Amino acid sequence: MDALERVEGEVIGCRACPRLVAWREQIALEKRAAYREEDYWGRPVPGFGDPAAGLVVVGLAPAAHGANRTGRMFTGDRSGDFLYAALYRAGYANQPTSTHAGDGLTLTGAWITAPVRCAPPDNKPTPAERDRCRPFLDRELALLTGVRVLLALGQFGYQALTGILGVRPRPPFAHGLEVPVPGGRTVLCSYHVSQQNTFTGRLTPAMLDAVLARARELGA
Repeated sequence: MDALERVEGEVIGCRACPRLVAWREQIALEKRAAYREEDYWGRPVPGFGDPAAGLVVVGLAPAAHGANRTGRMFTGDRSGDFLYAALYRAGYANQPTSTHAGDGLTLTGAWITAPVRCAPPDNKPTPAERDRCRPFLDRELALLTGVRVLLALGQFGYQALTGILGVRPRPPFAHGLEVPVPGGRTVLCSYHVSQQNTFTGRLTPAMLDAVLARARELGA
């Protein structure tokens, strides 16, 4: 078993945050009406993608009825629909949709992860929950040795990445921001692909396409 697989196993078995454990398991039992016939994953969600990735996409945490249901990052909700369609257009994904873990989706050159691996109430992990989960992301980034660009989706992911990478001082988050980090890598920022942003037009497909095109230019 390689090191990324060990991290995956440890993520899935983690019960370090009582509030998050209780919430993710409650959601998995109560379910949303549209998915009442499905078995929810209801556990921490590991990273997903190509171990040889040049691009790492870092979000916030699993969605209650998305990744917490399907067991795969950004899978089974509208945020994921928006993200994977863009990754497909940019050549990182073999298909534009991600509906469930057995749907045939594969990523080439990209890895998708998050600072917090359990669905949090109101999509708001506490600082203590973020810090307990940090070693998983830290270890992933150390193992993904081909990474050239780290794409932070939203301020939470940006703060987590810059904390791990030791960026001081940290420039204020902004869509399109580029921050050089050691090893010839770059942290690249985008607004999060949440419905709050995509439904209001704060983040459009063209805006995310431009960010991914810039990631290609930077070597990812």
